[in-house]
Amino acid sequence: MTHVMLIGAGTMGRTHALCYAKMENAKLTGIVEARPEKGEELAQSLGCPVFPTLDAALASLSQVDVIDVCLPTFLHKEYVMAAADAGKHVICEKPLAGSLEDAREMIDHCKAKGVRLFVGHVLRFFHEYERAKQLLDDGVIGDVSVARTFRGGGFPAAWNNWYNDFAGSGGLTLDMIIHDFDILRWYFGDVQRVYAKGLYPSNPDRMDYSLVTLRFQNGVIAHVEGSWAHQGFGMKLEIAGKKGILDYDSTRDRPVTAVSRKAEAGFAGVAVPESPVAESPYYKELAHFLACLVSDTDPLVTAEDAYRAMEISLAAIASMKSGKPVTLGVVPVL
Repeated sequence: MTHVMLIGAGTMGRTHALCYAKMENAKLTGIVEARPEKGEELAQSLGCPVFPTLDAALASLSQVDVIDVCLPTFLHKEYVMAAADAGKHVICEKPLAGSLEDAREMIDHCKAKGVRLFVGHVLRFFHEYERAKQLLDDGVIGDVSVARTFRGGGFPAAWNNWYNDFAGSGGLTLDMIIHDFDILRWYFGDVQRVYAKGLYPSNPDRMDYSLVTLRFQNGVIAHVEGSWAHQGFGMKLEIAGKKGILDYDSTRDRPVTAVSRKAEAGFAGVAVPESPVAESPYYKELAHFLACLVSDTDPLVTAEDAYRAMEISLAAIASMKSGKPVTLGVVPVL
């Protein structure tokens, strides 16, 4: 049995807590939440104690194996470091931090303390994106040249309106479309160059928009669009290869499909639909992290992967500021 303590009872904290409640090999031992009404409501529904501070929780709880940090980005470093100092393994929601310097310090600190650090890039556990990865690896659409993603919805409401503080949240480029940067890097490898335009930084109108072009080391070009200026959340993925197209749109009532170019020309082609699965991607992600802890194996998404996704996000923000492309530290395409 793995004993987990949760820090933060907001939207993501509640999501994680409900996942742990369904696991037979995990027990939620306590919740740390500075807002009493939030913490008590969630804790009572799950039958565990709530504490106002991390120190109070650690002093009271006899067994904690993992501390799960579900707090605003600007608080991640403080609590990840404190968890490591207490000798506890850490799960931290993405993005790992607000700066690469902080992220590297957090990764190195956890290693020095001998604790594992897992970062919640949950998109890799969505069935549709897993299926797309499998189809790409199987060569169903051939060599890929171009990819395009979209992720968007309304501006998020949160405690103390922290998303509207660009210094604390990094806007949607660091907070939201980092999901797409991570998934595209999972598919295509390291990014060579980033060019971006957008509304920088987040503004008082509570709107944010980014359009980012990535050139990967292997030559693939990807266009990543993110918006906090839409109504209703949606995400899209389109990947073009020499033999076909992968297409996914969460706003349509259908899963990932692969369509051959022959089919478009009027010949018999291949369509590979997949039905959505009932198991939550967040449940799969957290169960995977705990299984890696027990078996001492590497997770599907490592802390270094989380660092690289941040590197892309921050390069995009730098490009918006300068109006120029930003080259990352990888071997250039010949």
